[in-house]
Amino acid sequence: MTALSLTWFQLRFVNRAFWRNPSSAFFTFAFPLMFLVIFTSLLGHGTVVLGGRVLHESTYYVAEMGAFAVITACYNNIAIGLTFQRDTGVLKRTNGTPMPAISYFAARVLHSLLIGVLLITLTALFGHFVYQADIPSGASLLRFVAMLAVGAMSFCALGFAITAAIPNFDAAAPIVNISILPLLFLSGVFIPLGDNTPMWVVWVARIFPVRHFSNGMLSGFLGTPFAWRDVLVVAIWGAGGLVAAVRYFSWEPRT
Repeated sequence: MTALSLTWFQLRFVNRAFWRNPSSAFFTFAFPLMFLVIFTSLLGHGTVVLGGRVLHESTYYVAEMGAFAVITACYNNIAIGLTFQRDTGVLKRTNGTPMPAISYFAARVLHSLLIGVLLITLTALFGHFVYQADIPSGASLLRFVAMLAVGAMSFCALGFAITAAIPNFDAAAPIVNISILPLLFLSGVFIPLGDNTPMWVVWVARIFPVRHFSNGMLSGFLGTPFAWRDVLVVAIWGAGGLVAAVRYFSWEPRT
C-alpha cells in the first residue's frame, strides 16, 4: 500500500474511534456552544470597538468561540490524546507497523481539520440564527478558509510538539491548559479586547499565534480588516511546532 492509501486507512480508523466514544465527541461539540451561550449571556449585552468599528459583543463571541473550537480540536485534543496513547503503549505498537509516521500524523491532522470545520459550521449556524451573526461569504470566505486551514495545521503541529513536555497522562490536561488558557484570555477570545486595551496586553498577545488566528476569525465573521501577516505568524508558529515535534516527539512511554 502507498503512503496515501495508508493515510486514508488511518484517517478512517481515527474518525471511527472518535465517533465511537460518544461522551468525548459530545463534549467536543458542546463546549464551544456552551461557552458561547454563557459568555453572551454574561458579557454579550454591550459593544466593543475594533478597528474603529462598533460591534455587538454577542456576534463578537460567535467568531471567538469558533476560534476556540478549532484550537480545542487541533491543540488540546491532539496533545492529550497522543499522551494517553503514548502511555498506554498504542504509539509504540503503531510505530512498529509498516505504516510510515507521516501517514499517521497526516491522518491525525486531517481528522482534526475535519472536526474543526464541523465545529466552525455548527458555531456559525448557531450564531447566525440565535445572534444574527453574519456567515463569511465571497472573498471574505476565501480568506477565512485560508486562515482556518493554516491555523488548524499549525495548532496540530503545536499539539504534537507539546507532548514532549508532558511526562505522563496525569499531567497532560494541566500542562496543556496552562500553555493555552492564559493566551486565550490575553488574545481576547474570552474577554473582548477593544481599541482601549492596555498596550502590554496587545504586545504580549502579538507574540503568540492565538491572537493572530483570532484576528482571522473575526475578519471572516465581522468584516474587520484582514491581514495576511496574521496567517504568516500562525504559519511560522506551526513550522516551529513541526520542527520541535520531529526533534522531540516520543513514541514510547516515559520512564
